[in-house]
Amino acid sequence: MSYTLSDFDYDLPDELIAQEPAHPRDHARLMVYNRETGEIKDDYFYNLLDYLPQRTTLVLNNSKVEKCRLLFDDGRKEVFILDAANDTTVQAMVRPGKKFKKGKTVELTDKITATVLDIDDEGIRKLELSPSLNNTIYEQYKRTPFPPYIEQNESLSEEYQTVYARDLGSKAAPTAGLHFTDELLEKIREQGIEEVEVTLHVGLGTFAPVKADSIDEHTMHSEWFQITEQTARRLNSADHITAVGTTSVRVLETAMKRHGKFTSTKTETDIFIRLGYTFEAVDALITNFHLPKSTLLMLVAAFTGYDEMKKIYQHAIDEEYRFYSFGDAMLIL
Repeated sequence: MSYTLSDFDYDLPDELIAQEPAHPRDHARLMVYNRETGEIKDDYFYNLLDYLPQRTTLVLNNSKVEKCRLLFDDGRKEVFILDAANDTTVQAMVRPGKKFKKGKTVELTDKITATVLDIDDEGIRKLELSPSLNNTIYEQYKRTPFPPYIEQNESLSEEYQTVYARDLGSKAAPTAGLHFTDELLEKIREQGIEEVEVTLHVGLGTFAPVKADSIDEHTMHSEWFQITEQTARRLNSADHITAVGTTSVRVLETAMKRHGKFTSTKTETDIFIRLGYTFEAVDALITNFHLPKSTLLMLVAAFTGYDEMKKIYQHAIDEEYRFYSFGDAMLIL
């Protein structure tokens, strides 16, 4: 069956969009869905160990969110850096777009300028910044790239990082991991459950909107990921794998599809996991509740089945779960 974008739409009351995380982090609610029985249980994330298979290997994405959003002129001008070729040349989304015309030099402050070298089909600018990005003058303008549906609150910057974040490079948080605390991870280790880390730097590939009505026509942007030799070895010996977040899923499935096993690698992926996809690496998934019409929701539907995804999300709305980045979690077994 061919699915259209409208098949992945749903109505969500505004009050269910979480504006801040649960406190403590692991006091978020947890929905547990069993794919074999169709059973749904409602619990809390701090009880995750009651549901994780004893033999599973937990896979975490250790990417760290960077302050890549630059706001100037009291927020009236914005440069959201997607990629940096060097200290002066960047790919960026900008606001307001009409000011950033090709060939024009935009004065961001009396000491910072951006020259528009090129504009691609999606409106992303190639900019030459002056002075270079390693100049400390930029620090006062850097902001955490919270999603637009969250009130912009820099006091929540640390809470928009996982407790195990290490490798700087993401433009948005791998949000499924936000629910873990150091104490919960320690309890998981004490139970003998293995834990490994991969790195995928979240970029446009994860949060770019789908514009094509037929989802098969959507093209994903590439995102950089890494699997170390030690992690590959441990994954290859795993009996069961639980991916923490859709970003971890994309790493694991890309590696398995390309090589038939896990190997040490630093590369990019543009994998688009949607209905009809056959999973080869992931047995269980911890994830948040995602935006309508998003590639993340399509990935969940591929893992559960379309009708099951609709049932899960309707249950979450009926039971008033909190949605999106700072929202609640579900474990799909």
